[in-house]
Amino acid sequence: MATDCIAQVTFPRDGFVKPVVARCDQPDASTDGGVLLGKALDTQLGLTARLAACLDDARQPGKVLHETIELLQQRIFGLCGGYADCNDAARLVHDPIHKLVLGRDPISGLGLASQPTLSRFENVVSARELRAMTHVLADTAIAQQRRRLHGRATRITLDLDPTDDPTHGQQEFAFFNGHYDTWCYLPIVATVTFNDEPAQFAVAAVLRPGKAPAGLGARGILRALLRKLRVAFPAASFRVRLDGGFASAKLVTFLEREGVEYVVAMASTRRWEKRARRLMGRARVLSRQTGETAHLYGETRYAAQTWTRKRRVIFKAEVVRHPGRAPKNNPRFVVTNLTTRPQAVYEVYCQRGAVENRLKELHHGLEMDRTRCSRFLANQFRVLLALAAYILFQELRRRAGKTACADAQVTTLRERLIKLAAWVERSARRIVVHLPQTFPWLTTWRHLARAVGAT
Repeated sequence: MATDCIAQVTFPRDGFVKPVVARCDQPDASTDGGVLLGKALDTQLGLTARLAACLDDARQPGKVLHETIELLQQRIFGLCGGYADCNDAARLVHDPIHKLVLGRDPISGLGLASQPTLSRFENVVSARELRAMTHVLADTAIAQQRRRLHGRATRITLDLDPTDDPTHGQQEFAFFNGHYDTWCYLPIVATVTFNDEPAQFAVAAVLRPGKAPAGLGARGILRALLRKLRVAFPAASFRVRLDGGFASAKLVTFLEREGVEYVVAMASTRRWEKRARRLMGRARVLSRQTGETAHLYGETRYAAQTWTRKRRVIFKAEVVRHPGRAPKNNPRFVVTNLTTRPQAVYEVYCQRGAVENRLKELHHGLEMDRTRCSRFLANQFRVLLALAAYILFQELRRRAGKTACADAQVTTLRERLIKLAAWVERSARRIVVHLPQTFPWLTTWRHLARAVGAT
């Protein structure tokens, strides 16, 4: 029978062998038992400790209940568990697993920080501290890859990609953007790829005002990342892939001065379409003959008015066919210093499309776009917290190689490995976290637990 202090619901016998009673009476339990994996990874990487070292704490020491590193860990481990907002603190305040990963006694330890405490924490971070945190995140991600590859990489490819972050309030520097048809921020995310591996690793995320040009900040981000990567991988060659929004004479000149390979999309112009006219004609003939979409590739040497010299331009003459629609011309252009055949160059550019998957993970898996603070710097801080959680998931996915989670995205990793029912028991000598005896991903979970230091 239910009482005032024990919540209980009874399901009728219909559909069950007997009436089913569900009682919410298990103390010291959590639904986030797998967050222990994130804690173990963080300990190995030293990520939150290094991030906390970037932040100054101006609070009076005698009045501090929650240290800076604990506040960081609460937010980052909360993001790993799917709790994107400070408001979630009220629901997790006594969660034993979330207390445990902050280094507290899971039964009698101090509860987690409240939403007002976390909001104050997010809103006092300075631009200098954010720059330091940005460098720490990039250094940590690059250092992990250096250890994995033992400092040896033949080629490293950098991709920058802008994305939209719609805003719905009075956020500082949020503006209406006609291209996205909404008020928004325009964050930019940098990823790196090693050799011919398909995996991309996020290393930087920078929030920008809603009406920022696509190329704003690109040279600064590339300059900093190239410097770090050259120190970590001195024997590697470097390649940069960018979409058309970044294309400018200054950027291309910068890439040439840096001595890197580049493939940069360019917006179509009448002059360039005139250069590709003959190839487009051949593509239309081929499409009529086959009844399917046709692609042909060519190249030219061209110097735009703002360029100081001619550069190699690859063009793809494409005629797109869809059932029930008229054929459509779709010429595409990229400027490059690669010397391989035109089709191979364009295929290199197309490989950057995988960046969209990283953006989806950051948006939908870790709520990078939950930028609801009124201060711009506080919202940049939230973006960095999401990136920190993503770096932990990147490493978790890497260590899940040869398992069923080797290619899983953030939401799948969370569903399979993090959202685990757990009952916490404490004795004089140890703390025992009881997990389900059977669940679909038990073998993978044990494999990862050992991979992150468990015995």
